[in-house]
Amino acid sequence: MKSLPLLLTAGLFATLLFVKPQNQVNGRVVKSFTVDSLGACQGISRQQERIFLYGDRDVGVVREYRFKNDSLIYQNKEYKFTMDGINTIKHPTGLAYRPGLPTFIGNSIRQNAEGTSWKAIIYSIDWHGFLKSRTLDGNLLQTIEDDACIQGTRPEYIKFGNKWYMATADYGNRGNEVRLYDPIRLSKALKTSEKGVLYKKFTCSPWVQNLHFIEKTGVLVLIQNQIEGRKWRLTFLDLEKSLERGHEVVLKVIDTDKEDELEGFTLTSDPNMAIAVSSSRKNNVSLVKIR
Repeated sequence: MKSLPLLLTAGLFATLLFVKPQNQVNGRVVKSFTVDSLGACQGISRQQERIFLYGDRDVGVVREYRFKNDSLIYQNKEYKFTMDGINTIKHPTGLAYRPGLPTFIGNSIRQNAEGTSWKAIIYSIDWHGFLKSRTLDGNLLQTIEDDACIQGTRPEYIKFGNKWYMATADYGNRGNEVRLYDPIRLSKALKTSEKGVLYKKFTCSPWVQNLHFIEKTGVLVLIQNQIEGRKWRLTFLDLEKSLERGHEVVLKVIDTDKEDELEGFTLTSDPNMAIAVSSSRKNNVSLVKIR
């Protein structure tokens, strides 16, 4: 990949870098490379200096990295979503982590060959126990059917007002929603349709693969495809207005002609660098230099 038009847009990086819109900001892809042993990478979670990539290899798997200079350095730590050796979270579709709050992992299960019927499961897990034992054995706290969803689940923590909520979004092309769940009630529920679990929701555009929340600005990023399973799209939303109006309020939609399936996106601790991941087996990680 030689260029990424979406990362040359001044308005986008004004949002990302928290600078005034009139300031000139640009960016470019400085490196694309392959991270192996993930199967199809399904997302990225940055937790301070620790970066976790997760995918659907022969089992659902998480691998840990450090970001240094222009590389992801593997820490020789692999974690498997297995219990008693059985693949439990086969297709992880989101990882919501926030210190002091429950950790949630999403799992979207195809119910028919046509892909028209899905079952979405959210798992509450002991994240620190999982990192210690490297499996779900003894660390799976609750299995919750996300029956309030329309298609799939993509957990991510977001802040609205003075409270953190576990947000998720649908993937399909009709009736899509972003939903905010109370994390404490969710962690004790069997279904997301239970009273008091759902806090608020709003409709959104299709093909959402994941969510990324920029806390300092209150901007929610929909990590999307332009069409089903192909081409990158990032949609930047005014979260507060979207919740007030009941539908997404778009600040910026950035498309690119990159042909593969965008799965995850995060800013790094370096305000001049972002990381995007795709499900491709090669060149599935892209580093983006921001000025």
